[in-house]
Formats: sequence, structure tokens, C-alpha cells
Amino acid sequence: MGVELTALHWLYVLIIFIIIGFMIMRRDTTFICIVGIFLIAITATGSLSASVSSIFTSFIYAITELLSTILVISIIVAMSKTLTSTGINDVMISPFAKLIRTPALAYWTIGILMMIISWFFWPSPAVALLGAVLLPVALRVGLPALGVAMAMNLFGHGIALSGDFIIQAAPKLTADAAGLPVNEVIQASIPLVVVMGLTTTIAAFLFLKRDMERGKLSIDKNTVFSKTDPQNKKESLLTITQKRFFAILVPLLFLLDVLAMVVLDLTGGDATALVGGTAILILLIITLASHKKKGLEKTTAFLIEGFQFGFKVFVPVIPIAAFFYLGDAGFYSIVGEYFPDHSQGIVNDLGIALAAVVPLSKEIGAITLTIVGAITGLDGSGFSGISLAGSIATLFAHSIGAGAATLTALGQIAAIWVGGGTLIPWALIPAAAICNVDPFELARRNLLPVTIGLFVTTIVAMFLI
Repeated sequence: MGVELTALHWLYVLIIFIIIGFMIMRRDTTFICIVGIFLIAITATGSLSASVSSIFTSFIYAITELLSTILVISIIVAMSKTLTSTGINDVMISPFAKLIRTPALAYWTIGILMMIISWFFWPSPAVALLGAVLLPVALRVGLPALGVAMAMNLFGHGIALSGDFIIQAAPKLTADAAGLPVNEVIQASIPLVVVMGLTTTIAAFLFLKRDMERGKLSIDKNTVFSKTDPQNKKESLLTITQKRFFAILVPLLFLLDVLAMVVLDLTGGDATALVGGTAILILLIITLASHKKKGLEKTTAFLIEGFQFGFKVFVPVIPIAAFFYLGDAGFYSIVGEYFPDHSQGIVNDLGIALAAVVPLSKEIGAITLTIVGAITGLDGSGFSGISLAGSIATLFAHSIGAGAATLTALGQIAAIWVGGGTLIPWALIPAAAICNVDPFELARRNLLPVTIGLFVTTIVAMFLI
């Protein structure tokens, strides 16, 4: 079945190539996306006023689509602030410190704990919750600070963030761009996340162990121990009994959320709402219990901190997502009914045309999505370009005839592993700072394991398409 491509289609493709070019050059793409929205709108409508309005409308559309995700991350960060300020996080993590008796146990215990916490709290807050408590323990048993940073980084910003099964911020972005249900992308991502995670973390551990045996890594305890938080301020807010109570209550409530998701089959927005509502209740209860008369004011202060973090992370994503929403159903909401009746949307039309001209193989599709995902991660965000990965995945899936969800998940995983905080130095700063290591050295350490992981995961994806 053929499809007639218009100037609108070719303009969309041209802007995508320009965006990729800017990402390769490590330049910001916000300006390009805004200009792209304007050019597509004026090409479709021929009206200058309507095209200028479309820029603003596209931002409203993108924010509306992403608002639940921005809210839940902001609320969870606000909740993590109250856990840290009261010392509850120390009590929550302290039982795991007893398991750490060797460097190997330190690496895997910290990594797995970081992954679990990151699923519920997101990696950046999880680094703060975990690092200050377990870093000194790891150093005592002989795991260098660089090894601790790698474990937190690969398990948190890598495995947990690339799958994002609980909060579902990443699959929401890619699924929307690909025109797929969020649940479908999550299910397709599970085997790929497992393969990528196991391959990368095992390879990283083997390289780390080799260099420790050769004496290439040393432990500087003094500089790191000095970075741990003072406990005296935390001790005055809650009694040890109260801390223990909340340390049990918080994970229990989130485990009940997971159970409810399974039993009630909650996914997407429903699952996000459940996690967000639970986080708000935890924030209110702990803040009021710990800060007494100042609890009302402190609640607002923690929420402000959380929202500052949430919008700081997602502001660069909004114009980029706004542009890629034009490729699907978002076009009609942003620009209006200016497309031919027989059109299935810009990206779908391009996919049908591509299938008719150049039949792609699943091997080429998988390799291309990994490369595109990696390129979109070069800005160090991990999230800003995954809409592009979703759009291209849909385009390729039309040509191949299958594998839309798998290709979308593969692009998402590649983008987040590269840009979400494992390879780009400026994205590694949270983990590097709390461990007092050089972010560039941490990125160099992660490079080979992550590259091996992406190679193996791409091959596995070829068989799953």
C-alpha cells in the first residue's frame, strides 16, 4: 500500500536529521525543536499567527502529556528529602550494611539495593539516600570509592532508570512517541533490561576485580569519610524508635503499592498515581511527626525542593517532546486538521513509504535503534531524546512489519544507559560527588562494560523482533 509524501513529511525528516546532528555535536536541541514546530505549523496552515500559536500550544500539549510523570518524580524527591533530613534513610539501609563483608558483597549489595530504591525513588535521590550510609562500610571492607560509584551508577542510572517499571517516566515518553500503550513497551523492555543489566554489571565487576588485584585502584578513606553527613541534626528530629517504625512503614507501603498494581492490573497513569499518592502521604506523616509545630511550613519547603528538581529535569524535555508529538496524534491537537484524510500521521506515513521503497531487516532495525538511542543520550539527559527513539522505532517497525515495542524499548535502553548517568561525565556528577571520585574517570570505567552490554542486548533484540 503506497502513501503520498508531502512537504510536511520531508520537513519533519529534515528536522530529525538536524536534531541528530546537533546531538552528535553535543549542542542543545531546544532551539531546533521550537523552530521545527514553527516550520511544520506554517507549512501545514500557511498562517503566521496560527504557527506562532502552535509553539505555545505544543508546549501545553507536551506538559499535559508529561504532567503526571513530572508530578510523581517531584513528589518522590520531596519525600526523599524528609527521609534524609530525619535520618530514617540511615535506619532503612543499616541492616544491609551487616551483609557487606567483602569487596564483592559490597559491590553487589550496594548495586542491588540502589536498583530497588531507584525503582521507587528515582536514581538521583537514591544516590543521596544510599551513598553516605554505605560508602564508609564499603571502604572498610576494601571496595574502592570508584567501585561504589560504579555500582550505584550502573544499577541505578542504568538498570533501574532504563526500565523504570514503577514510576514509568521513560516508557511513557517512548510509548507516546511510538504511538504504543505504555504497558506494551514495558513488557517488551523486561528481557532487554535483564540482558543489558546482567551483561554490563558482571563485565564491570570483572574489570574492577582485575584492576584491584593488580593494584591499580587504591582507597583514600580520609577524603571520603569526611563527606558523610553529620548525624547530630538528624538525631534530634525523631527518636530511634520512631525512625525504626518509619523505616519499616515506608518500604511496606511501597510494597503494598506493587502488590496492588499486580492484583488490580494497574499500569501507566493509574500506577503512577498510586505511587505518587503514597509518597505524598509518607511526606506528610513523617514531616508532621518530625518537625512538630514547623511541620506545615516544612511540608511546603520539601515540596518546593521536589518541584524544583522535577522541573529542572523535565524543562529541557518539554520542547523536544512537543516536536515529536507532532509525528503522531499530537499533530491534530497542536496544529489542527491540516492533514489529508487518508494520512495515518507523519511518522506512520513515513514508515509505510519506507517499507515500500527500502525493505529493512530486523538486524538493521535493531542496530539503527541502538545507535540512534546512544546518539540521543549524548546530551547527558537520557530523557531528552527518547521521544526520537520512539518515533524512529515506529517508522522502522512499519517497514519490517513487526517489533515496534521491542525496537522502542531498545532505543529507550540505549539512550538512558548512555545519557542517563553512566557514560556522559556531566550526568555522572551525583554519584561521583558523593563518592568523591572524578566523573571523567567514572565515565571511562563504565565505557567498556556499557558498550559490551549494548552489543549483546542489540543481538538479543534481533531475535525478539
